[in-house]
Amino acid sequence: MQRKFITNLVLLLLLNLLIKPFWIFGVDRTVQNLVDPELYGTYFALFNFSMLFNILLDLGITSYNNRNIAQNHHLLSYYFSGIASLKFLLGVFYMLLTFAIGYVVGYESERFYMLLFLCINQFLISFLQYLRSNISGLQLYTLDSLLSVLDKSLMIAICSFLLWGNMSGYQFELMHFVYGQTVAYATAFVVIFFIVLAKSKTFDFKLKRSFILEILKQTFPYALLILTMTFYYRLDAIMLDLMLEDGERQSSIYAQSYRLMDASTQIGVLFAGLLLPMFANMIKHKQAVDSLVKLSFSWLFVPSVILAIFSFTFSDEIMEILYVQNTGHAAQVLGVLMICFIAISTTYIFGTLLTANGSLKLLNKLAISGMLLNFTLNMIFIPEFKAVGSAYASLITQFLIVIIQIIAAKKLFAFQFNSKFIITLSVYLMLLLVLAYLVNTYLSEFTHQFIVFVGVSGVLALVTRIIDLKKVYKILINREV
Repeated sequence: MQRKFITNLVLLLLLNLLIKPFWIFGVDRTVQNLVDPELYGTYFALFNFSMLFNILLDLGITSYNNRNIAQNHHLLSYYFSGIASLKFLLGVFYMLLTFAIGYVVGYESERFYMLLFLCINQFLISFLQYLRSNISGLQLYTLDSLLSVLDKSLMIAICSFLLWGNMSGYQFELMHFVYGQTVAYATAFVVIFFIVLAKSKTFDFKLKRSFILEILKQTFPYALLILTMTFYYRLDAIMLDLMLEDGERQSSIYAQSYRLMDASTQIGVLFAGLLLPMFANMIKHKQAVDSLVKLSFSWLFVPSVILAIFSFTFSDEIMEILYVQNTGHAAQVLGVLMICFIAISTTYIFGTLLTANGSLKLLNKLAISGMLLNFTLNMIFIPEFKAVGSAYASLITQFLIVIIQIIAAKKLFAFQFNSKFIITLSVYLMLLLVLAYLVNTYLSEFTHQFIVFVGVSGVLALVTRIIDLKKVYKILINREV
């Protein structure tokens, strides 16, 4: 399983590192620089608002289905028609609730129009994730890796044409950016739907009450987990928008910094998507998971710490390069949020392991606690510290939750306390802090700072053997260690 993990992870990372950074920093960043900051702040707040209730689009179905199909391939034909039909029904409920809450909080008609398309996009994203959960559940990891970048590839093509197509008389508007996403998601949906249909060999649109109740009963713990996690990941921008007189501006500042962290966490998302069916399959067959946990954690810890420390140290330079309208305030937010990235990355390993194990009761308790803590901290910090306070609220919440997840996983799977490994990680972390200080002190060009810091950090990961190339080689030639 370690060999399968490494080979598919390399492909997955290669594809996503080619496509998604260009979308985030080439297209999305360009859009924010082109449009009015307050208008983009409105878009970012509405985008987060559209995600608050997107649990209704899924109700935990994707995670449940991925784990279930990974352990029982033959159930695809039984579940596909019923679940796909159910998701269309859930889309209707999601739209109604989101618009109702939007009306209650006082959104104007202009916001509702943008919110409509953002909600359609959320529906398509949710359906795409469900469709892909069938493919990875069947352990068709290479195909799933290719499909993981289909929507973003289409978005890049469409939005690049809108931004840089030099069409005579054309004036780019923010809503065109939203429309482009909708078209891309819809196209990807059609392609992947027919691929899954070919694997299932049958589809019949149906809404049977008994089937719906069976699925909802099984997926409720997953739904509760996703709902609470969505709230404490997405509350920040919404609370900034609603609590402050300059809420739109603060939300825009937060969006500038959040974009880099969100882009970075996509690495963790890729790990989790690959690990969930693997962990589920191994747990069903009573195989030890400790080696795969250590391997995946090591591979994710290194880039997360490198990115976090570099971004914290050079936050001012990064923000000046990325944004036309930038403040030191935004750089401070970036520094704090990128430290959060370390905790979030670790969650993608241990949270995924606990999910594969079916430890939903524990995860839900943690998620609810995290949501309440994050809400409370935001209420305290935002009035005085604004966007920076919201970043600190996330920092405290993320690290407390992941520490408890690690302790819980250690107890459930009887992991041995590896003091040597902990010391190695600590030494590596200290070396990177010293390296960041030296690079910041003796190098002035940002490009040189980046190359030296990342390059030396990578070498140190090999020297300390956090990334053990000898072990990787043995795994790849099919001698599991």
